[in-house]
Amino acid sequence: MLKISGLALVALLLASCSSNTPKKPERPKVAVTAQVQQLLPSYVTHKSQWSEDIYQAFSHQQLDPSVSNLCAVIAVAGQESTFNADAPVTGLPQIAWQEIYRRAATLHIPEFVVRTALKLPSTNGKSYTERLDNVRSERELSNIFDDLIDSVPLGQRLFGRFNPIHTGGPMQVSIAFAEQHADNYPYKVEKSIRKEVLTQRGGVYFGTLHLLGYPANYSLPLYRFADYNAGWYASRNAAFQAAVAYLSGKKLALDGDLIQYQSDAPSQTELAIRSISSSLQMSDQAVHQQLGLGESLAFEKSALWKKVFAAADKKRGQAWPHERLPGITLESPKITRNLTTAWFAQRVNQRYQHCLLQARGE
Repeated sequence: MLKISGLALVALLLASCSSNTPKKPERPKVAVTAQVQQLLPSYVTHKSQWSEDIYQAFSHQQLDPSVSNLCAVIAVAGQESTFNADAPVTGLPQIAWQEIYRRAATLHIPEFVVRTALKLPSTNGKSYTERLDNVRSERELSNIFDDLIDSVPLGQRLFGRFNPIHTGGPMQVSIAFAEQHADNYPYKVEKSIRKEVLTQRGGVYFGTLHLLGYPANYSLPLYRFADYNAGWYASRNAAFQAAVAYLSGKKLALDGDLIQYQSDAPSQTELAIRSISSSLQMSDQAVHQQLGLGESLAFEKSALWKKVFAAADKKRGQAWPHERLPGITLESPKITRNLTTAWFAQRVNQRYQHCLLQARGE
């Protein structure tokens, strides 16, 4: 096993925090993969393959394979799948049928008609009904829906190109995110980016990109972990929303969404800013335009950002925090408890801290 001294660990951690610009790995591959194998939890099987996939993700994305960054990826994968690229999901057949019946109801198609149609043989010889009744993992369910949509007329009518699996793979990364960032994907795409996400190598690649592939001025990885769940810059934007709520007296959802991305109508955050726009000396047009920078680091250089925090600092008598955990309740058919983004970030952070201890040999 590869061991690092306490001094070397401190240097690596400081290097990882000193810049928000990704760095090309400088350490030899054998050193990085050996360290990943040391840092992986003891229960992980096939450590050599995991270390290879993690190394390739860092290498192709030119990310710094520091202890901090490696532990961040390991922590997310551990939380999301316990390093099982094809993890079983409890109650998945029921989830699948509920979605099918829900969509059928919107088209006024009776359930018995759907059930009868899905008794047809599928591409592997088994009926769709049999496969749905025994589906165990998201990868299996995604494949069933792809077959159903492509092969069954009723499937096209029910779903068009809709597939109910929106996240997947060992890091439960968004398939839409992967499709938007697939240009530099280093592996041969067998059928689709969706299918790649549901593999170990693809899930690790896109999960690493989602976690570390953007610059951020966070003081702790905890806020990146929250962003992984809620979207890039959600923790920063939630702090901005909190400042706007403080200044305007308006109650806002601190979810990190500064504008309505599916509508031209102003968001609640934008309306709250308009209520204090005279004190900020900014037009509604300028406010809207600068809120549109909310998914980039550039927002922190905007006049709106500077004026809101300057006003909050003055009113409070001390600096207003520029980061906070978003207040989002997690919703998914797979979630049976009342969970939040903050809960997710804190659980990942616990795994991250344990990984750092393991790096020290403690």
